[in-house]
Amino acid sequence: MNHSTAAAFTPEHRAPGPGSSGTRLLAGWHATGQPATLTDHVRHHGPLPHTEGVPGLVEHVEAAGLTGRGGAGFPTARKLRGVIGGRGPAVVVVNAMESEPASGKDQFLLAVAPHLVLDGAVLAAAAVGADTVHVCLPRTRTDQHRQLGTALEERRRTRLDPVRICLHALPHGYVSSESTALVRWLNGGPARPQGSPPHSHERGVARRPTLVHNAETLAHLALVARHGPDWFREAGTPDEPGTTLVTVSGAVAAPGVLEVPLGTPLATLLDHAGGPTEPVRAVLLGGFAGTWLPAESVHTPLARRDLAPLGASPGAGVLVALPGPACGLAETARMLAFLAAHGARQCGPCRYGLPAVAEDFAALAAGHARPDLLSRLHRRTGLLPDRGACRHPDGAARLAASALRTFADDVARHLTHGICPAARRPPRIPVPPATPPETWR
Repeated sequence: MNHSTAAAFTPEHRAPGPGSSGTRLLAGWHATGQPATLTDHVRHHGPLPHTEGVPGLVEHVEAAGLTGRGGAGFPTARKLRGVIGGRGPAVVVVNAMESEPASGKDQFLLAVAPHLVLDGAVLAAAAVGADTVHVCLPRTRTDQHRQLGTALEERRRTRLDPVRICLHALPHGYVSSESTALVRWLNGGPARPQGSPPHSHERGVARRPTLVHNAETLAHLALVARHGPDWFREAGTPDEPGTTLVTVSGAVAAPGVLEVPLGTPLATLLDHAGGPTEPVRAVLLGGFAGTWLPAESVHTPLARRDLAPLGASPGAGVLVALPGPACGLAETARMLAFLAAHGARQCGPCRYGLPAVAEDFAALAAGHARPDLLSRLHRRTGLLPDRGACRHPDGAARLAASALRTFADDVARHLTHGICPAARRPPRIPVPPATPPETWR
């Protein structure tokens, strides 16, 4: 298993773990400890399959059972077919924005194996009949731009790619990584989500059918094209095959990015990240728009089928271990304040509902025992899902509702006795400043 530092997610050293047998995307990095140049990449993975020589790539991806690794888990083959069925030449967009603050998997993958992602984008372009690939990165990550620009120049010198690949720097807000926000920005608008229809696969960039995929998803696609669906299914579970990247942080000895088979118990992920440094009280799964789970749930496999009964999913591939001495309500209040500040503010739930929930949760964390606080918080949280122009309010509601369940004892204590001592301690989960981007363009 492989690791990047939790603070910057740069490839500095390898994490302890069970070895390279479970790694695919990060196998080259595990073997060398160095980011892969194009020469290294070809030596390890072999040349890019001829784009005309991968007949039935969509069928292979479907047989492999590959799903999107950006959070939604949508079947990759279905997205490919949706674009193929559109009118006119298509466009491919690589979503490498990774705006989830607790995630570093795509940053790490692009740092150590950029050509695997670019191979996947080129193969996807061939499959859907696209002549252009747009790679979207946040403009705040200048090192990432430089590294990926170097990788693209290597490919241009060898005339490797039959399609045009363009690198873009976008405003870095939480919702600017949403697929329709990328399309909107590439069309000259703000990097904010836009409602549907039309859907991007029907009319996206330049009004052309557009395929938007997460960076990790495309890297997996490049391996499926080389090795086939049976190889891909050798890892994971029958229902959810393959490996996935997970950013593990919090109260663990070696926080970083791991590659694990789907179906791996959450407790095993914590062990691969060096093990807990303190007794774990709860884990946050999926990131700031994810779900709090109590410590007794850590033996649950990392698979949608097993997590669904708990109201959770792998989400953006984030696992944060919260230690016993921390206050889950205070940690959640900080995250909700961030989410409220980073909304697109294009609809009522984002402009008014989410800030109201964040304000109520801050009052709860501070021990302000107003008689109607808890009932109002439950009511407002219940009103957020399925009402916004995008899914941003839904994620915030999921986080808040899961905190009220998982930290129910703390809720009662804060309402009865006021703020707890743990809430006065320094935060255990890093939260960026609750300020939105200065510009969305």
